[in-house]
Formats: sequence, C-alpha cells, structure tokens
Amino acid sequence: MEQSEQREQREQTGCCVVGGGPAGMVLALLLARAGVEVTVLEKHGDFLRDFRGDTVHPSTLALLDDLGLAERFARLPQRRVRTVQLPVGAGRSAVTVADLTVLRGPYNYVAMVPQWDLLDLLADEARREPSFHLRMNTEATDFLIESGRVTGVRYRTPDGRTGELRAVLTVACDGRGSLARTRPELGLHGFACPMDAWWFRLPRKESDPQGLVGAAGDRFLTAMIDRGDYWQCAGLIPKGTDAQRRAAGLDRFLADFAAAAPWMADRVHAVRSWDEVKLLDVRLDRLRRWHRPGLLCIGDAAHAMSPVFGIGINLAVQDAVAAARCLTEPLRRGTVGLRDVHRVQRRRRPTTVATQTLQRMAHARFIAPVLQGRPPLGSADRARRVARLLAGSRWLRRLPAYFVAYGALRERPPAAAVR
Repeated sequence: MEQSEQREQREQTGCCVVGGGPAGMVLALLLARAGVEVTVLEKHGDFLRDFRGDTVHPSTLALLDDLGLAERFARLPQRRVRTVQLPVGAGRSAVTVADLTVLRGPYNYVAMVPQWDLLDLLADEARREPSFHLRMNTEATDFLIESGRVTGVRYRTPDGRTGELRAVLTVACDGRGSLARTRPELGLHGFACPMDAWWFRLPRKESDPQGLVGAAGDRFLTAMIDRGDYWQCAGLIPKGTDAQRRAAGLDRFLADFAAAAPWMADRVHAVRSWDEVKLLDVRLDRLRRWHRPGLLCIGDAAHAMSPVFGIGINLAVQDAVAAARCLTEPLRRGTVGLRDVHRVQRRRRPTTVATQTLQRMAHARFIAPVLQGRPPLGSADRARRVARLLAGSRWLRRLPAYFVAYGALRERPPAAAVR
C-alpha cells in the first residue's frame, strides 16, 4: 500500500485537463493528436447528464470535419436548427435574430445532439492516441503549488483512493463550479441575470415541430429541445423565485406552461412531481484573469454563459481550439510560460466580452420585460419592426448568423491535429 501511494505521488503528465466536458475533450483530443501527453480527470463515471446543452454549432461541425469525424458525427441521432428566435408574445410569436441559411453550406445549421453522444465520440477518437489518458470517477480536489506555480492537482476516487498528478500545465475545464474559481487572484466578475431556469421533460409526438421551439406566456418563457421521443424543456422564471413558485403548486406551473404552449396542453401532466423539475441557477460572469503560472481556465470555468442563444458550448469549444493552437509547441518543449497562457486569454477574451454583451442586451430587452409582464423592446410593434429590419437587409441577416455560427473570431485547429 505504501509503495502504491508513492507511485501515485510520482504520477506525471504533460497537460492535466480537469473536466471531461466539450472544452476538455476537444482540447485533449487536439493535444494528443499533436503528440502531447494529456490526462483528463472526469469526476463522473460516464458522460450521461440530464439537462445539458446540446447545441453543436457550425464552428464545431467544421472542426469535426477537419478532424475526419464528420461522417461518424452525422450518424448520431440529431435534429437541425437553422434559425435562432426570441419569443416576444403569447404562443409561438417570436423575433428571428439569426437565420443561418444565409451562410454558405454545408454547415449552415445548428445540430441538436445529446451531449453525451458527442463526448463519447470525442473520447473514442482520443483513445486511439497513445498519449491520451482518460480517468473517469476521478475528482480534482486541490492544486499542487510550488514557488507560486501550479504544478498539477490532488485527486480522489469514489473508493477513497487519493493521489497527485503533476503536470507541465493544468487546464481547468470543469465548468462554472470549477476548482480554479476559488482562486481569489483570478478575480471573478459577475453580471445580474433576470432569470433562473426549470428543466424538465415532456413526451413528444411525431406531429410536433422539430428542433428548437420557444414560446412565451404571462410572465413566463419556455424553450423546448427536440430529443426525438421527448422534449427537454426549459421554463424561465424570474431570478430567485424558485421557492415562491414551487409553493404556489405544481398545477399552477403546468397551467402557465400550457398557456404559453397550448399545443402541449394535452401532456403537461406527465410531470407528476416537483422532483422532476430541476433548477438551474442562471449565471453570467467571467474571470478577470484566466491564468496564473502553470494554470489556464477555459470554457465555463473562465466565463459562465447565459443559456440565451445556446452559444456557451460553441464558445467553450472554440476556447479549446485556440488553447491547443497556442500551447501545442510549448507543451511539446515541456515548458509553458505565463506569456503562453496569457496568449489564450488575449485571443479569446474579446469574443467572450462581445457574446456576454449580446446576452446582457437580450436579458434587458427581451427576457426581463416578458418575465415582468411587459412587452419586449418597448412594444410588440417595435419587436416586429426589428424583425422586419433584420429580414430586409442581407448584411444585417449575415452578421448575427455568422456570430452565432462561428463567434467573433473563428478558430482553426493546429495542423498537427488535422487528419
């Protein structure tokens, strides 16, 4: 036992990726293909999580194509969404804020794919690389710090085993609950959000619409993700009102939902208890610094996004591509300096700021007014005028479509990772 513990303490890798979500798995695959030894620590035993975002944007679809994975991805069960809309009135009345059909193909749509299927695909491909290691059921519990530099992590497994994994670079990809966010020197800065979200499931019929469907009611918004045989539903409620609304009773909530989406009224009672309705505490924030010596944060660990526009996953994946491009050569050399990790933040921060600014505008102009019982954009007529303006200008249609599809800056994978 003593010898086993000593071996654990001497474990070492080139890059330790904390978190096996989209950002972590994409980064690990790209680095492993480039010959960098990389170890992913994922605290869960599998990738099966309810109520995760499932949007795969054109930038990620193009990345999968570059990596030779497009055909395998196309075989996954999926729905395709070509417009992004915000509800502005009762029922399905909405403003189209991005129409991806104006973009060049083949990837002028958002694919709705269960996230666990995408992660399994990435993990299976990464396992082909001898320098890739994935440890499930392994939770990072603390950072190893020597002379002010992060030199790896301490970890534990469900059976009580603990150990240390030393690394040239540790990358936090473990979401908005990241271990790295406890570091005061990184400076977390948050923005007010007008809503929280309730996640739940409802049966889907073949005659239902496909893809992503939104609807608005009296002080209530919903977005529904087509999962094939069921809808993954998000009900947006005013921030901090979860306990109050639950106290009003499940029937009241289901009535509000049926009023917003009357075509679903015949099946709302498939939700039988509050235990089936999960709360998501919506946050919008970002670190002032994404790094310190030996450590880099990307994805939600660096910037928690609102679910508005469904672009958080897209942003995280693009962070991972940029990180791989900036850090492959330093990791191959075995020395990653502060300048190297700062380069990733300098490249990705403008896109993050721009995206969060748009989300804050959507919160203020669309979400908050509806949840407060007011018309968005000042009036329904004004909302329709904005929709006509967007639809009537080719360039105004292309700009938001490109931003949703690729972000403010499109990232390319390192040449060594392309197959």
